[in-house]
Parts: sequence; C-alpha cells; structure tokens
Amino acid sequence: MTTSIHQRIADELGVRERQVQAAVELLDGGATVPFIARYRKEVTGALDDTQLRTLEERLRYLRELEDRRAAILESIRSQGKLDDALEAQIVAADSKARLEDIYLPYKPKRRTKAQIAREAGLEPLADGLLADPSVDPQAAAAAFVGEGVPDAAAALDGARAILVERFAEDADLVGELRERMWTKGRMVSAVREGKEEQGAKFSDYFDFAEPFTKLPSHRILAMFRGEKEEILTLTLEPEPEPTGSYEASIAHRFGVSDRGRPADKWLADTVRWAWRTRVLVHLGIDLRTRLWQAAEDEAVRVFAANLRDLLLAAPAGTRATMGLDPGLRTGVKVAVVDATGKVLETATIYPHEPRRQWDQSLATLGALAKKHDVELVAIGNGTASRETDKLAGELVKLVPGLTKIVVSEAGASVYSASAYAAQELPGLDVSLRGAVSIARRLQDPLAELVKIDPKSIGVGQYQHDLAETKLSRSLDAVVEDCVNAVGVDVNTASAPLLARVSGITAGLADNIVAHRDASGPFRSRRALKEVPRLGPKAFEQCAGFLRIPDGDDPLDTSSVHPEAYPVVRRILSATGGGIRELIGNGTVLRSLRPQDFVDDTFGLPTVTDILSELEKPGRDPRPAFKTAAFKEGVEKISDLEPGMVLEGVVTNVAAFGAFVDVGVHQDGLVHVSALSHTFVRDPREVVRPGDIVRVKVLDVDIPRKRISLTLRLEDEPARGGGGRRDQADGGRRGGDRQQGQGDRRQGRGGQQGRGGQQGRGDRRREAPGGAMADALRRAGLTGSDGDR
Repeated sequence: MTTSIHQRIADELGVRERQVQAAVELLDGGATVPFIARYRKEVTGALDDTQLRTLEERLRYLRELEDRRAAILESIRSQGKLDDALEAQIVAADSKARLEDIYLPYKPKRRTKAQIAREAGLEPLADGLLADPSVDPQAAAAAFVGEGVPDAAAALDGARAILVERFAEDADLVGELRERMWTKGRMVSAVREGKEEQGAKFSDYFDFAEPFTKLPSHRILAMFRGEKEEILTLTLEPEPEPTGSYEASIAHRFGVSDRGRPADKWLADTVRWAWRTRVLVHLGIDLRTRLWQAAEDEAVRVFAANLRDLLLAAPAGTRATMGLDPGLRTGVKVAVVDATGKVLETATIYPHEPRRQWDQSLATLGALAKKHDVELVAIGNGTASRETDKLAGELVKLVPGLTKIVVSEAGASVYSASAYAAQELPGLDVSLRGAVSIARRLQDPLAELVKIDPKSIGVGQYQHDLAETKLSRSLDAVVEDCVNAVGVDVNTASAPLLARVSGITAGLADNIVAHRDASGPFRSRRALKEVPRLGPKAFEQCAGFLRIPDGDDPLDTSSVHPEAYPVVRRILSATGGGIRELIGNGTVLRSLRPQDFVDDTFGLPTVTDILSELEKPGRDPRPAFKTAAFKEGVEKISDLEPGMVLEGVVTNVAAFGAFVDVGVHQDGLVHVSALSHTFVRDPREVVRPGDIVRVKVLDVDIPRKRISLTLRLEDEPARGGGGRRDQADGGRRGGDRQQGQGDRRQGRGGQQGRGGQQGRGDRRREAPGGAMADALRRAGLTGSDGDR
C-alpha cells in the first residue's frame, strides 16, 4: 500500500515516485517543509514548498484512507463475510466515499426493519418475488404468515424492507446516482416564513437556485449559514426535471420492469420507495458533505493566500514609530516605540466626542514626536480611525519628516489580552498594548503578527464556520513558510517568532530567549548548540533560517546552511580572496561555474543557491514599503458618489472579487468581473492584499452599506443602485472576519502601508493660531519658522 500511495501522489503532482518517496522519508524523519524545500533539493529533485505542502496534505489523506481500509477489512473479516471479490473491491476503492459505499451493507447498525424481517424468515419471500415477478405477491406472502408475521400484508412489508435496504446499499449503484445528481442537480434556497426582516442580510437567497457544479464556495457557505441561523430552507434537488430516471436506474440494476406480471407493480412501488426514503436521503447527505468540503477547502485556500500576503507585506523598517489605537469615549491610546520596537512612552488623548480636546491632543502628540524623533505614525483602522487620521494629518503638517499610515488593527485586542503580551509588556495597561502592537506591525508586520492566532488576523471568508483543525493546520503552514522565507534575527526575535522557525518548538524558543538574556547576544550559529534542549536535529532544521548580523562569521547573516560552509571555503580557495571581499561581489560570483563546486553531498541546485545568496546575503523577499493616500473630504460612506476615482488599499481577496479600503470605514467590493478587461479566473491573479490601487465608484448603497467599485476606470457608474449578489453573500463579510471576538474593532483585514502622507511636499502652511497656537508653543512645536 505504501508504494501505491507514493505513486498516486507522484501522478497527481506530475513528478517521479522517487521524489515523493524521498520527501516522505524526510517528513517522517521530522524534517519541516521549509527545510526540505531549501536545503534538500538534491534529495527530492528540487520539489518546491507548494508541491511539498500538497504532498504533505495528500499523504495525510491517503494514509487515513489506508487506515480506514484496514479497519473495514478487519470488520468484514470478523463477520465471516469477506471473500476474494469483496476484498478486491475494497482494495481498489480510491476514495473515502467509495470505501464507505462498499462497507455500508456490512457496517454494524441498529436493528433495522430489514434485519427484523430477515429474522422473521422473510428473505426468501423478497428473493422469490424479485427473481420471479410472475408469482402473485399476496399468495406468496400467505405462506410466510406465522409467529411474528400476523398476515400477508405484514409479510410483504417485511420483504419490501429487505429489498429497499438491498437497493439502497448497492455501492456501484449509489456511486453512479451520486455522480449523476452532482452533475445535474441543484441547490434551492427559500426564506422561512416570517423571517424576511430578521434575515435581510440573506435576501439574495430568499428565492434562489443554482446547479451544484456552478456554486462558488462563498455562496455555499452563505446559504449554509443562513440555514444554521434558521433564516433559509435549503433543498438539494436531483435535477429540475422529473426524477423518474433515477428510479429507472434502480429498477434496471435489479431487473425490475413492468411487463404486466402479478409482482411487477409491487416491485415498482418498492423501487420508488427505496429511491424516495433511502437513496435520495443518503445522496442528499453525501452531496451536502461534498459541497461543504469543497467550499471549506476553497475558503481555507483563500484565507491562507491572503494571510501569506499580509505576513509578507512590506515592512516600514527600523524607524521610531508612534502607534495610535483610535477610540471615541475611551480616548485614543498612544504608544511610541523605538527603531527596535521597544516601548519608549505611552499616553491617552481625547480629541473626539465627548471631550473634544483636539488642540491638547495635538500638542501631546507633537511633543512625543519631537522628543523621540518619531518618523512614522501608525493609525489603527477601527472605530474613530478616520477622525484620528485627520488628527494625524494636522500633526504631519506641524512635524517635519513625519509620515502617517493607516494599518489593520485586526487581532490587536486579541494580542493585548494574551498571556504573551502580559509577559512582554508587564507594566503596561491592556488598553495601551494594542497601540504598541499597531506601531510594531507597521515596522515589521511579520514579526508582530506571528504573536496573534492567525484566525484572528481577519483576512478570510466565513472562517468561523470552518473546521478548526483544517484551518489551523493550513494557516500554521503559511506562517511557518513565511517566517522561514524571510529569516529571523536570533538576537532580536520574540519567542513567538522563533517558535515559527523550522525545528524550533515553543519551549525551545523560550530557552533561546532565556539563554540570550542570560549570556548576551549570540555571536555565531555554533553558539546555538549551547542552548538547553537544542540538539543536533533541531540545529540542522533551524540553523539556516536564523540570522546573526554583525557576528563572528559573515556567513551567519546569510541563508547558507552551516553544513554547506565547506562549499563556501572551496569557493574562496578558487577566488583567492576572503569571505568579506567575496560577499556581495557580483562580478566575481557570476564569473564562477556552479558545476565546479559540486560534490557527493552538495549538488548543482544547492551550489547555485549558495552563489546567489553570497551575491545578496540575507535578502528580504518582501516588497519595498510604500503608502497610499486617501482622498481628503471622503471620510464616510455618504461622502462617496458614483464616478469618483479614489486611491485605496486591497484589504482582502475572495473568490468573487477584492475588497478595497478607500477610507470610509466600509470596504468596497471590486467584483471579479470588474478587475480586468480580460476574463479572471482567480482574483489573486490581478490583486493581492496590501496592493495600492486606483478605483472608480460604481454604486453606493448606504442602507445596506455596500460600495461597488471597479479597477476599469473607464466603466460607467451604475444607474438606480442595486449592487451585486456577491457583495452580501450572507452578510457583510468584513464583520465575519472578527466574529466572536467581542471586540469593538471592525476587523477589516487591511494591510500595512495604508493612508499615506497628506499635505506634504513644498507647500507652505500658515502657522496655527489661537488656543491651538498656545498649546503647540508650550510643546515647543512653533516658533520663528511659522510655516513649519
């Protein structure tokens, strides 16, 4: 069975079985996907991380399939019913559904009507009528009247129960009918009586029908949620036309036909009863499961893809940053962190209703910015974000060199209340920790977001409806891949970030931090071996992903694995120079032939990677940091007008389109059909979370808080409103991303690098006057240079 698993995966991936076998051996030996993809290319034939993740998932499924196959064989064998033909059928089953179809007649179950009828000796009656319909059913049944069978009618009912069960448990027949229903059937949705007003967000599905094969995942999830909330009634119909063909298939399978014989009508009724009471019900359950699994798989894929983009967003870098966690009544929480993320000072200001201490708040922010040489202001995108952004805009006009950016605060409250936040910021009030997180996630989104459960980051669709295990496994893999793709500075990384490095567990991450705190920064990768419980296997897995800038060995800053340092020494011998002269010297490195340094251990892929890494050591795969500017005067949805062209940031990408933040506290939707002039199969082919885009407003539906946008700027705005079905799909999906957190935050799954610098450049500005001037003067922010 193991060989067949390897071959099957190889066929699915389009690679050789030997490559799959090598990868499986490495995975079973404890190697991680990032390690195998980066440092074992010769072993696996250069399988990349995407192929390895697919291989890992399929390996898990197929092994579960084999375990289930073995259990079924043992169960049937113990019943004494396993023959060679049945065993061959079970061995040939290529999916869990097929396996369960075959097992159904042998599966231990509660006493059924058919079983009771068999115990009463009625199986010969059922077999006789099926084999010879020329027999009169009533006359045949009379011979079976006796103890437990009071009359002929009871005997015929028992015989029918036996045949119904036999028809409904025929694996080949059920499989054939399932596929027919899948390809021809449809999902029908209707609103429950009296639930129209309560379920208004599901109004698109009050009278709705669509073939199973055309239903996108977000629509399936929306309808299932509407059913769960008791707003919708869902029906799985075999096909719009009459379903006699299904009954005909059952009849043909068992030789039932209407030729005017005495038992023909009784047998036809039995077939009809089997279809309506057993087969259709069974197929309905199967197809519900199939629809749900397909939708769930797609939703997990979308979430994982968006999470990857968010984690790999451009870092603003090591610059002093002020984080603003907006609020109205409770005030705006302020935290200033230095270039390394260390908290320097915190405050709470009250610029908005009800206190309206605008000038005093501006003075406080100005004083903090000047005192700590702040370069960046990160504004959370939750409640009062737009108002706070306006405050920051005035601050930017007063403080030279300051840039403001609106960032996603999704998950900040989760971090603030976490045990790690309490350990990391022990003297800080919970309400201020969110401001710290907002500032740090602008500096380095990856390093900060790994401290938060990925499900709380808010870039999925209907993630709270998905299977916890499947979603967590997928998202954890994304985080692991992202962290290892970027690399980690072992001397500054937090324990949660270290715990995502290949081969490092949470306990081992704590040990690394403790050793670093006690003994000082690591000077070399070799020094990691002194960390308690960091043995040879863990070192092998993690060493290449850990960086030690300014350490004893320049190679420790690169992604070259210590095991490959001998290759670098051979390269140095060939060039006749030192390591510091070689690193970054593209002219020399590009003149070398990788083939000259290949040996029995390190093949051409590894040597090529080493030369590439030496040319640009420790390169960050993330894009350069840039910002977007929201249009002044456009602060709420009522400010939008069809035809407006705005700059915004893609916050989330779903199967049906992309959501864009244009600065009005409600993301607009660019439907997949409005992303490009050409057909778009996957919206991520055009945009990804964090992209800065120019969009045109097509339609604004204020009551339902829907904004329809287009990337095709020549498109004409809609007339008469309406909006698209996909924008709702069971309620605003922006709220869904943070569902269940009990948090005031809107949770729009935005990206670092939003907002931008407004009013900058060479324009001169008048000095503020009145009370504001007095407050700013006391803060030292005004003086002779009144145009500052």
